[in-house]
Amino acid sequence: MTEQIVSLDVSDVRFPTSRELDGSDAMNPEPDYSATYVTIRTGGGAEGHGLAFTIGRGNEVQAAAVAALRPLVVGRSVAELLADPGAFHRTLVGDGQLRWLGPAKGVIHMAAAAVDNALWDLAGRLAGKPVWRLLAEMSPEQLVSLVDFRYLRDALTPEEALDILRGAAPGRAERTERLLEHGYPAYTTTPGWLGYTDEKLVRLAKEAVADGFRQIKLKVGADAEADRRRLALAREAVGPDIRIAIDANQAWGVAEAIDWLRPLTPFDPYWIEEPTSPDDILGHAAIRRAVAPIRVATGEHCQNQVMFKQLLQAGAIDVLQLDASRVAGVTENVAILLLAARFGVPVCPHAGGVGLCEMVQHLAMFDYVAVSGTTENRVIEYVDHLHEHFTAPVTVRNGHYRAPLTPGLGAELHPESIAAHRYPDGPVWRELS
Repeated sequence: MTEQIVSLDVSDVRFPTSRELDGSDAMNPEPDYSATYVTIRTGGGAEGHGLAFTIGRGNEVQAAAVAALRPLVVGRSVAELLADPGAFHRTLVGDGQLRWLGPAKGVIHMAAAAVDNALWDLAGRLAGKPVWRLLAEMSPEQLVSLVDFRYLRDALTPEEALDILRGAAPGRAERTERLLEHGYPAYTTTPGWLGYTDEKLVRLAKEAVADGFRQIKLKVGADAEADRRRLALAREAVGPDIRIAIDANQAWGVAEAIDWLRPLTPFDPYWIEEPTSPDDILGHAAIRRAVAPIRVATGEHCQNQVMFKQLLQAGAIDVLQLDASRVAGVTENVAILLLAARFGVPVCPHAGGVGLCEMVQHLAMFDYVAVSGTTENRVIEYVDHLHEHFTAPVTVRNGHYRAPLTPGLGAELHPESIAAHRYPDGPVWRELS
């Protein structure tokens, strides 16, 4: 009998990061980094782990959305899923009733991300490979079969996607060896949380440079004078040769963003991230025209591949920041990487959240080996907290992510971390209640 998926479990796991203001920004001043954590199991005892990232209240809603997808997964043949993951993904996001809750956006789409990520983790474990390598060793035809081109053909055709992948194929082995030897460039947001004191910002910025990072990021957007002061302190701390990105987390309207950024230009910000509503494609384009040479970056709240397509078509962004769990998982992110390659826009993934560093590194490394073939002007975000809760935490040395060797996607939490931080009955939350 063909082995099947026999269970899909979901847990509401929350970490009280608001106590130290880790993760604080202009729009999210007191986040509790949280995971809608999914485990799928096969009849043979294999497991796959994935998650969607939230910041506290509402994680129970996200967990309920995952539970609603359970009938689409449990009972499916493992061999069937692994033979054509693109077809299963289209089933997962295209259910005739659940799709109405999106379509392809919001809580139901993020629920699909958690499930899709868990299935790729399972695939990597069964193959004995980290997911970046599993993807990078697939044929161009297999990779193209993952993509739903229905709404993309005016920007990217299957033939164009095949050309991109076939063009990168000859250098895959060499780039794999280079990645294993040198790692993938990282930048750190650790110094820049808005709730940190000036002294803490300066200390952490200097430590970041000492640790080998060539780019840091500061949160902005709550107080214009404080932003000027903090950016001046950071620039003095790191010197002229370190890139400083800034991130408004959607705090401004279009005109306000342009006016707010002009006094910051003497400090040479490298990019402005999420300067306005993540849905405002034309607004991003207007800001980009007005604030150059400051680059415009966005994507962590971009809801699906169609919105990324439009951002690229409109010339609205200089940097594409995909997220491991905002769109529907690894499968949809393959399409987004191909779109970025088609338009020649660098991908610098968002990873400011629990488990995102662990998962998104696989996407960037796959892109380097098998899609774009370059790390030029490309960095993965790194935030130095909560990694100790994962069984295969990221490793960053000298400002570079080390390529993971553990099979899977890296999203598995330690059982004791789940038990301690389960909401609302885990001991961490009982003590805080």
